[in-house]
Amino acid sequence: MANSKRTLFLKRRLRVRNKLRKLAAGRARLSVHRSNKNISVQLIDDVNGKTLASASSMEKDLGVVGKNNIDAASKVGAAIAERAKKAGVEECYFDRGGFLFHGKVKALAEAAREGGLKF
Repeated sequence: MANSKRTLFLKRRLRVRNKLRKLAAGRARLSVHRSNKNISVQLIDDVNGKTLASASSMEKDLGVVGKNNIDAASKVGAAIAERAKKAGVEECYFDRGGFLFHGKVKALAEAAREGGLKF
């Protein structure tokens, strides 16, 4: 029987997170979520269980409300890099979840790297 898209997504997400946890070494996790209409990202401290910073395409000050394209993703990536600096985080690891590192997820990561985050 063929696996559904959702099952494959969940398996891929677990595989990615388990590999990253081995390499974490106490760093913050940059977690990405992409839906059909929006893209959001959080900088999470897993040791304390707190969100240090977040950014989303639903925020009005970014000017991309309701858009889910590469331009919106790069603006969200630049915003999270700026907010991470304010929170005092320079190094993190990139948790793409079950999403492929392509298109919007890749644009977000590249914008965050250009903004000064190291991962």
